[in-house]
Amino acid sequence: MVACPMKASMYSFLAAPLSGPEIERRSFAIIDAETGAHGFAPDQWEIVRRMLHTAGDLSLAQAVRFTPDAVASGAAALRAGALLYVDSNMIRAGLSMARLRRVHASYAPGKIHCHVADDDVAREALQAGLPRSLFAIRKARAILHGGIVALGNAPVALLELNRMILEDGVRPALVIGMPVGFVHVEESKEELLALPVPSIVVAGRRGGSNLAVSVVHALCTVAGGRK
Repeated sequence: MVACPMKASMYSFLAAPLSGPEIERRSFAIIDAETGAHGFAPDQWEIVRRMLHTAGDLSLAQAVRFTPDAVASGAAALRAGALLYVDSNMIRAGLSMARLRRVHASYAPGKIHCHVADDDVAREALQAGLPRSLFAIRKARAILHGGIVALGNAPVALLELNRMILEDGVRPALVIGMPVGFVHVEESKEELLALPVPSIVVAGRRGGSNLAVSVVHALCTVAGGRK
C-alpha cells in the first residue's frame, strides 16, 4: 500500500477543537461581518441570519421579504402552542421538538401536520391528475386558521392557500412561503405578499424545506427571548 502524502484536515481541527455551539457562534459572527449593513430589524435579522447559515449563501438576504407583522405574529403563535402545517415530511422531520417545546411545552409530533403522503390524498391526486400538494393542503383546511403554515416545496400548495385566504377567509398566524422551483413559484410568492396575512417569503425561484425549517427555528429563538 502506498502511503498518502496528504495529511487529513481533521488533524487541524483536533489541534484546535471547537464545540458545535462555538462553531455556530463563529459562523454567525462571520455572517454578521461579511454581510455588513442591512435594513432588517433585529428580530428579522435573527431569522435572516439563520437562513443564511442554513443556505451558506449571503446573497439570499436580498431575496427575503417580511410583512410588517410577520415576526411578532409568528412568535406569538408559537408561544400559544399553535398548530403547524408543512408541505413536506422533510420539514416535519427537520423541525426540532426540543426547540419548539422550549417555547411551549405542549408541542409534540402530533401538532405538526403534513398530508402529502396520506393515502386518500394520493388517490385524489391520481384521479384528478393534479399535484398531491393541492389535496394535502385542502385536507388541512380546518387547522390553517390561526396556525403556522410552512411551505418549502410545493408552489401549488401556496397557490391554493392563497385562494383560501382570498375566497374562504382563512387567516394563518404566519405563512412561511418558500417553495422552490421554476413553475408557478414566483407568482405564488408575489400573490402571497399582496394578501392580508403575516408572511415571510423568499422572492424568486429559491426556497426549500431546509429554509422553511430554519425560519421556524429562528422564530423559536425570538419567541423564547433568546439570541
